[in-house]
Amino acid sequence: MSPASTGASTTVGAAATVSASDASDSRMTPGGPGYRRMSFALFLAGVATFALLYSTQALLPLISDGFGVSASDASWTVAAATGGLALFVIPMSALSERFGRRTVMTASLAVAVTVGLLVPFAPSLGVLVVLRGIQGAALAGLPASAQAYLAEEVRPRALVTAIGLFVAGNSVGGMSGRVITGWVAQEWGWRVAVGVIGVVAVGCAVAFRLLLPAPRHFKAGSLHPRRLLGTVRDHLANPLLRRLYAIGALFMTVFGGVYTVIGYRLTEEPFSLPQGVIGSIFLVYLVGTVSASTAGRLVGRLGRRGALYLGGGTTAAGLLLSLADSLPLVLLGLVLITAGFFAGHAVASSAVSKTATHGRAQASAIYQSAYYVGSSAGSTVGALAFHASGWSGTVGIGLLAVLGVVTLTVLGSLAARRHIVAAAH
Repeated sequence: MSPASTGASTTVGAAATVSASDASDSRMTPGGPGYRRMSFALFLAGVATFALLYSTQALLPLISDGFGVSASDASWTVAAATGGLALFVIPMSALSERFGRRTVMTASLAVAVTVGLLVPFAPSLGVLVVLRGIQGAALAGLPASAQAYLAEEVRPRALVTAIGLFVAGNSVGGMSGRVITGWVAQEWGWRVAVGVIGVVAVGCAVAFRLLLPAPRHFKAGSLHPRRLLGTVRDHLANPLLRRLYAIGALFMTVFGGVYTVIGYRLTEEPFSLPQGVIGSIFLVYLVGTVSASTAGRLVGRLGRRGALYLGGGTTAAGLLLSLADSLPLVLLGLVLITAGFFAGHAVASSAVSKTATHGRAQASAIYQSAYYVGSSAGSTVGALAFHASGWSGTVGIGLLAVLGVVTLTVLGSLAARRHIVAAAH
C-alpha cells in the first residue's frame, strides 16, 4: 500500500507545514523570550484593576455605618465603579486601536491610582460615589486592551492560558484588596483601608509599565466614529459573540451580588463575625486564581460549552450550599461560586478573543462592558433582594442568572449541531 493511500504523506506534510508556520510566527509562547515578563506585567495589571475596582466592597457595612446609609445606598460605591468601566470600555478600546495597547493601559492605571489616593478623603457618600465612577471609567482602558494585546502578541494555541493568567491576576487583586481592607479597617477604619489599596496599586502600576514588553504586532487603526460603530455592529451581529457577551454578564451578576452582600450577612446572626475575619473570607479568591489559570486545560478536555456547563453547575451548587446557617457550608459555597465564576469568565472571554477576526479590542470591550453591566446589576439587585428577602433573595437572583448561562449554552450547542448538519448536506 502506498504512503498516499494510508494518509502518511498527508500527515507528514501537514506536520511540516505546522512546524514551518510555528517557526515563522514571532509571537510569544510559554517559555519563549518575553513571555514571563509579559505574563507577570499583565498579572500585576489585573491585581491593580480588581483591587481598586472592588476596594469598597468588603467595607460596605462600615461605609453604611460611617455615612448612616442603607446597604443598597452603600452598594453604589461598587456599582458606580463597575458602571463607569462598563460605560467607557468601548471608547477606551477605540483609543487603544489608535494609540496602542500599552499606552492606553499605562495611562488608565495612572489615572486610576491617582483617584485611588483621593478616595479616602471623600467627605460624603455622594462624593465617594463620584470618585469611584471616575476610577471605574479610568480602569476601562485595562481589560479590553489587555486581551487585545494578548491576542496580537501571543500565539493562538497559548491564548486561553495567557488570558487565564490575566484573569488569575484579577482574582488575586480582588482577594488581596478585600483581605487587606478587612484587617486594616478593623483597626483604623475604612478610609485608611482604601488608602492602603491605593498605595499597593501604585506599586503594581509602576512594575507593570517597567515589565510589559513593547508590542511587536500592533497596527494602528482609525478613530473614525463610523468605522468604530461598524465594527461594533459586526460583533453584535455575530450570534456566538452575542451569547458570549450575555454569558459574561450573567456570570458577573451572580458574583457581584454574592460578594456585595456577603459582608452584611456575615455580620448578622448567627455568624456575627468581625470585619477582619469577614475580609479574610475573600481568601477563597485563591480558588478563582487556580480555576482561571487552568481554563485552557478545561476547554481541552470538555470543549468550550462543556466547560461553561461545568462552571454554571459549580456556581449553582455553591449558591445552594450558601443558604445553610453553618459557616463551613457557607465557606464551601463561596469556594464553589468563585471557582465556577472564574472558570466560566476565563472560558467566555478567551472565546471572544478567538472568535473575533477583526477589531479585537472592540470585541473584548463589548464583552467587558456586558460583564461589568452584570456586576453593577448584581451589586444593586443583589443588595435590594437582600434588603427585601434576606440572603435567600440574593441566592434566588444568582440562580436565575445561572439558569440564563445554561440556557444560552444549550442554544449554542443546538446552533452548532444545526451548522454541522447543514454542512453535511
